[in-house]
Amino acid sequence: MKASESGSNADYSEEAFTFEQVGELAGDVLLEFGAPWCGHCQAASSAINEVVTEHSGLRHIKIYDGKGKRLGRAFKVKLWPTLILLHDGDEVGRLVRPLRADEVRQLMLKLN
Repeated sequence: MKASESGSNADYSEEAFTFEQVGELAGDVLLEFGAPWCGHCQAASSAINEVVTEHSGLRHIKIYDGKGKRLGRAFKVKLWPTLILLHDGDEVGRLVRPLRADEVRQLMLKLN
Protein backbone atom coordinates (compact mmCIF):
# COMPACT_ATOMS: atom_id res chain seq x y z
CA MET A 1 0.00 0.00 0.00
CA LYS A 2 1.27 3.46 -0.84
CA ALA A 3 0.60 4.69 2.69
CA SER A 4 3.21 2.36 4.12
CA GLU A 5 5.91 4.01 2.02
CA SER A 6 5.21 7.67 2.78
CA GLY A 7 3.28 7.45 6.03
CA SER A 8 0.09 8.86 4.55
CA ASN A 9 -1.92 8.94 1.36
CA ALA A 10 -3.81 11.83 -0.22
CA ASP A 11 -6.55 9.73 -1.80
CA TYR A 12 -8.66 6.85 -0.58
CA SER A 13 -6.78 3.66 -1.31
CA GLU A 14 -8.50 0.42 -2.27
CA GLU A 15 -5.32 -1.47 -1.39
CA ALA A 16 -6.24 -1.74 2.27
CA PHE A 17 -4.37 -3.40 5.06
CA THR A 18 -5.82 -6.50 6.62
CA PHE A 19 -7.17 -6.25 10.15
CA GLU A 20 -4.13 -8.21 11.34
CA GLN A 21 -1.72 -5.83 9.56
CA VAL A 22 -3.42 -2.84 11.18
CA GLY A 23 -2.87 -4.44 14.58
CA GLU A 24 0.86 -4.55 13.84
CA LEU A 25 1.20 -0.84 12.93
CA ALA A 26 3.66 0.93 15.22
CA GLY A 27 3.20 4.45 16.51
CA ASP A 28 0.25 6.76 16.04
CA VAL A 29 -2.01 6.16 13.03
CA LEU A 30 -5.23 7.81 11.93
CA LEU A 31 -7.36 5.56 9.72
CA GLU A 32 -9.95 7.45 7.68
CA PHE A 33 -12.67 5.28 6.18
CA GLY A 34 -14.68 6.85 3.36
CA ALA A 35 -15.06 7.25 -0.39
CA PRO A 36 -13.96 9.97 -2.82
CA TRP A 37 -17.53 10.58 -4.01
CA CYS A 38 -18.95 10.86 -0.46
CA GLY A 39 -20.28 14.36 0.27
CA HIS A 40 -19.72 14.01 4.02
CA CYS A 41 -16.12 12.94 3.37
CA GLN A 42 -15.54 15.93 1.11
CA ALA A 43 -17.06 18.28 3.71
CA ALA A 44 -14.82 16.90 6.47
CA SER A 45 -11.65 16.83 4.40
CA SER A 46 -10.30 20.30 5.23
CA ALA A 47 -10.91 19.90 8.98
CA ILE A 48 -9.17 16.51 9.02
CA ASN A 49 -6.23 17.69 6.92
CA GLU A 50 -5.77 20.80 9.08
CA VAL A 51 -5.32 18.69 12.21
CA VAL A 52 -3.21 16.00 10.53
CA THR A 53 -0.69 18.65 9.46
CA GLU A 54 -0.37 19.72 13.12
CA HIS A 55 0.83 16.20 14.09
CA SER A 56 4.05 15.50 12.19
CA GLY A 57 4.53 11.98 13.60
CA LEU A 58 1.00 10.86 12.74
CA ARG A 59 0.40 8.48 9.84
CA HIS A 60 -2.87 9.31 8.06
CA ILE A 61 -4.19 6.42 6.00
CA LYS A 62 -7.31 6.96 3.90
CA ILE A 63 -9.12 3.70 3.19
CA TYR A 64 -11.74 3.34 0.48
CA ASP A 65 -14.69 1.71 2.21
CA GLY A 66 -17.87 0.24 0.83
CA LYS A 67 -19.81 -2.92 0.20
CA GLY A 68 -17.62 -5.99 0.53
CA LYS A 69 -14.70 -4.12 2.09
CA ARG A 70 -13.55 -6.33 4.94
CA LEU A 71 -11.45 -3.84 6.90
CA GLY A 72 -14.36 -1.44 7.33
CA ARG A 73 -16.57 -4.28 8.51
CA ALA A 74 -13.91 -5.50 10.93
CA PHE A 75 -13.90 -2.03 12.52
CA LYS A 76 -17.72 -1.87 12.39
CA VAL A 77 -17.71 1.28 10.23
CA LYS A 78 -21.27 2.30 9.36
CA LEU A 79 -21.03 5.99 8.35
CA TRP A 80 -18.42 8.00 6.46
CA PRO A 81 -16.08 9.44 7.16
CA THR A 82 -15.11 7.45 10.21
CA LEU A 83 -11.79 8.29 11.81
CA ILE A 84 -10.15 5.61 13.93
CA LEU A 85 -7.14 6.61 15.98
CA LEU A 86 -4.61 3.89 16.74
CA HIS A 87 -1.59 3.74 18.99
CA ASP A 88 0.69 0.78 18.29
CA GLY A 89 -2.16 -1.00 16.51
CA ASP A 90 -4.74 -0.55 19.27
CA GLU A 91 -7.79 1.67 18.87
CA VAL A 92 -7.72 4.58 21.31
CA GLY A 93 -10.60 6.58 19.85
CA ARG A 94 -12.93 7.17 16.93
CA LEU A 95 -14.92 10.00 15.44
CA VAL A 96 -17.76 9.79 12.94
CA ARG A 97 -18.58 12.57 10.46
CA PRO A 98 -16.51 15.41 11.90
CA LEU A 99 -17.25 18.86 10.52
CA ARG A 100 -14.85 21.06 12.47
CA ALA A 101 -11.12 20.84 13.14
CA ASP A 102 -11.83 21.19 16.88
CA GLU A 103 -13.70 17.87 16.81
CA VAL A 104 -10.68 16.16 15.25
CA ARG A 105 -8.35 17.86 17.78
CA GLN A 106 -10.45 16.39 20.61
CA LEU A 107 -9.88 12.95 19.11
CA MET A 108 -6.12 13.56 18.99
CA LEU A 109 -6.11 14.30 22.73
CA LYS A 110 -6.75 10.59 23.30
CA LEU A 111 -3.14 9.92 22.33
CA ASN A 112 -1.89 11.52 25.54
